[in-house]
Amino acid sequence: MSKKEKGPAETPLMKQYNEIKAKHPQALLLFRVGDFYETFGEDAITASKTLGIILTKRGAGSPSEIELAGFPHHSLDTYLPKLVRAGHRVAICDQLEDPKMTKTIVKRGVTELVTPGIAFSDKILDGHHNNFLGAIHFGKEIHGIAFLDVTTGEFFTAQGNTEYITKLIQGFEPSEIIYQKNKHSLFQELFGTKYYTFRLDDWIFTPDFGKERLTNHFKTNSMKGFGIDDLEYGIIASGAILHYLGETQHDKLGHITQIQRIEEEKYVWLDRFTIRNLELIAPLNEGGKTLFNVINGTKTPMGDRLLKRWIVMPLKHEEQINLRIDAVADLTDKHSLRAEIEHELNEIGDMERLISKVAVGKIHPKELRVLSRILEHMVPLRDACSHSVSNLLQQLSQRLEPCEEFIQLVERMLLKDPAVMLGKGPVIANGVHSELDELRAISESGKDYLEAMQERESEKTGIPSLKIAFNNVFGYYLEVRNTHKDKVPEEWIRKQTLVSAERYITPELKEYETKILGAEDKISAIEAKLYFELVQKLSAFVGAIQRNAFLIAQLDCLTGFADLAIRNNYSKPTINDSYVIDIKNGRHPVIEGQLKAGVEYVPNDVYLDKEEQQIIMITGPNMSGKSALLRQTALIVLMAQMGSFIPADAAILGIVDKVFTRVGASDNISSGESTFMVEMNETSSILNNLSDRSLILLDEIGRGTSTYDGISIAWAIAEFIHEFPQAKGKTLFATHYHELNEMAVQFPRIHNYNVSVKEVGQKIIFLRKLVEGGSEHSFGIHVAKLAGMPTKVIQRAELMLEQLELNHRSSEMKNVKDVVIQAGASNDMQLSFFQLNDPVLEQIHDQLISIDINTLTPVEALMKLNEIKKLTGG
Repeated sequence: MSKKEKGPAETPLMKQYNEIKAKHPQALLLFRVGDFYETFGEDAITASKTLGIILTKRGAGSPSEIELAGFPHHSLDTYLPKLVRAGHRVAICDQLEDPKMTKTIVKRGVTELVTPGIAFSDKILDGHHNNFLGAIHFGKEIHGIAFLDVTTGEFFTAQGNTEYITKLIQGFEPSEIIYQKNKHSLFQELFGTKYYTFRLDDWIFTPDFGKERLTNHFKTNSMKGFGIDDLEYGIIASGAILHYLGETQHDKLGHITQIQRIEEEKYVWLDRFTIRNLELIAPLNEGGKTLFNVINGTKTPMGDRLLKRWIVMPLKHEEQINLRIDAVADLTDKHSLRAEIEHELNEIGDMERLISKVAVGKIHPKELRVLSRILEHMVPLRDACSHSVSNLLQQLSQRLEPCEEFIQLVERMLLKDPAVMLGKGPVIANGVHSELDELRAISESGKDYLEAMQERESEKTGIPSLKIAFNNVFGYYLEVRNTHKDKVPEEWIRKQTLVSAERYITPELKEYETKILGAEDKISAIEAKLYFELVQKLSAFVGAIQRNAFLIAQLDCLTGFADLAIRNNYSKPTINDSYVIDIKNGRHPVIEGQLKAGVEYVPNDVYLDKEEQQIIMITGPNMSGKSALLRQTALIVLMAQMGSFIPADAAILGIVDKVFTRVGASDNISSGESTFMVEMNETSSILNNLSDRSLILLDEIGRGTSTYDGISIAWAIAEFIHEFPQAKGKTLFATHYHELNEMAVQFPRIHNYNVSVKEVGQKIIFLRKLVEGGSEHSFGIHVAKLAGMPTKVIQRAELMLEQLELNHRSSEMKNVKDVVIQAGASNDMQLSFFQLNDPVLEQIHDQLISIDINTLTPVEALMKLNEIKKLTGG
């Protein structure tokens, strides 16, 4: 803290501020002063910039001068989300007592610490996304990880190597990650700087502390019941999350009722490259469409969030996959069943987050009414699902809980249309609390009550001119003219004598006065007490409603799949435990969804197995559809294994346990890696993790380096996959190296295909159809023409191509394919073009080595070729 900031400690208010700020030095402190939240010093400067509010000074010109910026307390929901979205930790410091009740400085304290990963405000949260807080415990080889969405109660943990942890982070997309203080450099090396992070003391990341936090929270002796007892590093990360919640003043965690192991063996392995390259949930380019965008037909926030997890974690157990597919089939076949379920789903809001608000005591009265109305749809949904022949839908029907007692409690206790929040109007229903009803009657009809009392007392005493009035000296009183003062009852107490009248009070009137003057305060206090008692009772339903939310989310995803199948003419896949991928007329779901009206996607067959056709070499010109074919094959497989119908006429799909992709240019220039380095990193990950059920998609491997280097690397990779003894990974290999077609001669499970084109004079038409056999041409100049390249450039390129092809057919370089075949047949797998015991070839070799092929112009290439030709005596 600067000297300027220390000065204000002279005043009691600033002394209190400094003491509270010292406890939360890394948070922006919102300090409640009267009707405003104020920020001071550096916090004020930050808040002013982030929120666009005026920056002023407190004690301007005095030694205690300090920057000041604030906003009205009722605007917290407007300004807090802006601060959190900007990545700030925000400590909310409230007044803990009524200023009227103290003659000294008001007691204040931090009531909540909001961070990007811990927030309950609907203005901060996005109903379409989970708001996961992540925690990593770094080990030597194995790391632990945990994810908790405090707004839904979902809690997951796992452990594994860096590759696995990276994949999980990419799939769960945490809003904030916590880790050990001494691992800052390692975290940035592995995960970069794009995540909001917070570092905790190292002692928090210990086995005993982690286990203690978890067992204390779940009130168990061990973690065996949750199936995570053997995940030492996962437990450490999970314990750190619970500790962090406590440190941020979030100690009401009754909705966190379980922790789930992320079972690696249950889900298809999708490495971080594949999740990115296939654009499953995030586009590669701004404005791009993802698989999630195309297949998402969910109607509830819970379904929306669950679908994202289904996409990045497809199943690999045949029985579980077929349970989902059969449910989708039944929903597809039965229009009335699907319509009935969709009708109910349309009325269901975010029950998962609402019940979590009940658990933490942050739910507003109107939200309780909403949750109660949502629960009224459980019985109709249960009845609808019971009519399905699907085993999965039958299970959902049996497990849905009506929660009738919850509905009855809310119905009895709350008004039909309660105020948005406590203190903003009536909340509790009439007839619940007699004193509350009386106070409301007094508050709402005070004049009527006084008139009724005046009339009653007038009749009882026989004083026709009796009147009730009020003054600030002694409150309400009864005034009697002197002519009738002999009729005043003995129990009345005289308070004031006037010239022509006497003023009296009665016990009833003073009691009423007390009631009417304090009615509003008492109404607020009683309503708050009754409301919090209600919320406490309703917290008993947290577990049941969380289970309902999960069941509804599944039903929503399955119904969305059925709608998708009908809308886009998708078919039911056949899933088995074979090693075959047999797709008939498959289509790319994302590209097909973006085609203009009347334009049909050209479908293709793909067949792969491990016995006869393990690797397909796909050649064809750029823009012909090679990359789309690779991606659509992976997307069809993944859609099937998440339980969806697929964009194909039919498909028989053996279970795939890993999907690897190396498609598209994905330079990582910002971290200093070239396209080729990224390509090699991604390919290395594939070759080091092959399995017998892998699906591998390789697109233009080796294009980031010189031609012969590229051919060498591509050949070696394809041969490695073919000859790998432990696994026969099914592979689609798109390439512009036509020399690789020669591999089909030597390797029995490699077959050549090409994406066909039709040449019409000087033009080509892309047919986008996969046909057997290799392609001899790349048609690069034609593609350049389509791209709008200037005519002069095109003409010059055509001339150069013609000259290069003539030279290529000369005796020295006439048959590169023969050399490639020989290299492939050799044991050392080197492309040896020269036997260096020949002095002429040595000279040629030296000249070729000195050439920088990446900077060589076509004219220089021709001149160099001419020099080499002269050396050979040509």
